Amino acid sequence: MNVEDLYEKLRSIQEPKGYYFNKDKDFVFELLRGLLENKQRYGYMACPCRLASGDRENDADIICPCVYREPDVREYGACYCHLYVSKEWNEDKIPHVAVPERRPPEKIK
Repeated sequence: MNVEDLYEKLRSIQEPKGYYFNKDKDFVFELLRGLLENKQRYGYMACPCRLASGDRENDADIICPCVYREPDVREYGACYCHLYVSKEWNEDKIPHVAVPERRPPEKIK
């Protein structure tokens, strides 16, 4: 799968759920390339903004979309990576802030 195909596939799945890609398409494509690289490296699309361990069970919480996306977008308008954002975030109706890491330190190896 190439980056453009992944973009369209994920967009069509996530937008109806209220999750939008960041309006900076070049930024999004860089993150999607990271997802594809992690898929090739580990066999799953681990978050490109975090260090995956290579252990699928340990990394289950950071397989994109990670389990932290929903609370991050609800609270900050964007996920940790700023890959997925709310409509309001893309429309600059809410501040763009750094999203703190929610992943427990013991999961980071």
